[in-house]
Amino acid sequence: MQKLRRACAVGIDVARDVQPLVPRLLQQCQRLRDAAVPVARAHGLEMADVHGRAEQARRAEHLAQGAADHIALLAHVHADGNAAALQRGQRPEQAVRRVEALRRIAEAERDAEGSVRQRKDGRWEGRVVIGYDEKGLPRTKNVLAKTKRECQEKLKQLRETVTGSKTEKVRPEMPFGEWLDFWYQNYVKPQIRPTTQANYEAKIYQHIIPELGKIPLNQLAQKDLQQFYARMKTGGRLIRTEQFGKGLSDSMVRGLHAACRSALEKAVQEGLIRTNPAVGCKLPPKRGREMQVLGREELQRFLIQAQAEGYFELFLLDLCTGLRRGELLALQWDDLDFKTGTLTVNKQVYEVKGRLQVSIPKTRASIRRLVLPPGVVEVLRQYRETVDSRWMFPSPVKEDMPMTPGAVRRRLQIILERAGCKRIRFHDLRHTFATLSLENGMDVKTLSAMLGHVSAATTLDIYTHVTGDMQTEAAAKIDRGLGNEVLGSPEQAEQGSVEDFQPVLRKTRKPGTGCISQINDHLFEGRYSPTWPDGTKHSKCVYAHTQEECEAKLKVLIQQMNAERQALRDKMRGITPPDKLTKTQKKIWLFMKFHPDVTSYRAIARGAGVTRHTAAKWYEMMRGMLGRAA
Repeated sequence: MQKLRRACAVGIDVARDVQPLVPRLLQQCQRLRDAAVPVARAHGLEMADVHGRAEQARRAEHLAQGAADHIALLAHVHADGNAAALQRGQRPEQAVRRVEALRRIAEAERDAEGSVRQRKDGRWEGRVVIGYDEKGLPRTKNVLAKTKRECQEKLKQLRETVTGSKTEKVRPEMPFGEWLDFWYQNYVKPQIRPTTQANYEAKIYQHIIPELGKIPLNQLAQKDLQQFYARMKTGGRLIRTEQFGKGLSDSMVRGLHAACRSALEKAVQEGLIRTNPAVGCKLPPKRGREMQVLGREELQRFLIQAQAEGYFELFLLDLCTGLRRGELLALQWDDLDFKTGTLTVNKQVYEVKGRLQVSIPKTRASIRRLVLPPGVVEVLRQYRETVDSRWMFPSPVKEDMPMTPGAVRRRLQIILERAGCKRIRFHDLRHTFATLSLENGMDVKTLSAMLGHVSAATTLDIYTHVTGDMQTEAAAKIDRGLGNEVLGSPEQAEQGSVEDFQPVLRKTRKPGTGCISQINDHLFEGRYSPTWPDGTKHSKCVYAHTQEECEAKLKVLIQQMNAERQALRDKMRGITPPDKLTKTQKKIWLFMKFHPDVTSYRAIARGAGVTRHTAAKWYEMMRGMLGRAA
């Protein structure tokens, strides 16, 4: 470290000593260049030699100018306090990173303005940086001209006309919102999945930038972040305030903090700020959800009820393989080899803004092959005869598409409730498979490969409690081997037979009464989706903390919507759309007829039950017909 400090000090001293010599060097180069031609002619030299010596002088001048720029940069770095930082005892690596950051800032500012040079063929070339690729390398464009002035003018026009010619000027005093956008677009977005992108963008552009975006990056303090988290906790929610209140959840506030901390940590690495103000902020406590598994008796009741509901094969396969929900729904019949019982997992299904997408798994470890038990293969063989789709578990609405993750999650909760099992997540079925596998003697390495974990350490970290129970059982077995009396556990004594369990048949509510579902432990949703007289379907929801309160609110909602339906039915009496219209066109015509104030394509599409493209396609035609009719 002492050697590095001395080397840095010597380098700064040399730069300080050489800097006064640069102007004289430039003057000498210029005089040499001007005197090249007369001297050559006086000595009878050829013009080729004259041009050669003039070119040497020009190159020397160019090198001298480059040396001057480099020395100026060193002086700027020295003035910025890096020598003082070394004297204060900071690590040399920090000073080096600071020097490199300042150099990158200077290069970015220079690239934004562009550079002009003369080529060997005599023409002038202007070059400007228009952006950066995914690896952070600059993308440039150039112009050519016969004179330097013409090249500068062309370069100016290029900066004004080229798309994306305005480069990001990363500087310490830039607004925090600009730096956050730059950090996300260049460092985060290219490396994450679309679902994760949606989460990041919601946090950054809906919460962080509107609140903290105008504060300069180098002036952002810990108190600003702490006050921001407090505001988000009390009144930061933008939608669904009726169901969940005005404040954001603890996990959401922690997610906002994670985004701010990562962006500010990158700013520290780039040398824009000295310390990360997000470090040390007080956050809501992290409440990890306890992993829950189904007991053996609960598993039997669950599968009996799933068979009555028509979802036996789906949940049986998941309980025998521990697949993630997206991996399970992405299975196709081509992925299963009935002869060997091998199941290939190489896809996943997820929803992005209401649209179903299929992609490869996140990690290489998730791409794997599993060997199914013979009994499960036989069940799937019989199930194959009843399915007319390439997907193993197709959607009941669209056979050429798989089931949506949301539909499977809702169906799971219904089956659990009717089977008398405790309320668990779909991912807890994966935990149930892993727990039963470990308890029945499967080694951790094999289980880790089946679950698609990157390493066995991940599996051990998640299922530590299982290994602890296994150790306790091993100690009990040793005790029994020594001859001591071991009493059976109370849980085993209380377990009853599952033979008496009868599946609960699906209870269908009477028409016109809507439906009620439980969203979480303390929230119920009531939904009513009647068909309007114009053929469109409208849905409205109410929310309450108890089922009884939700029933009362739903009853009032049904009365209101039925009154609206009757009023529209009376209004439409005697009015029919033209016969020449198609079924889709009639829906748009009826909606625009009785909603003349609505002009938005999106609103018309939602009200008529068609796509936005279809509403935009026939909007002008319907407006003309309704105008002539009026």
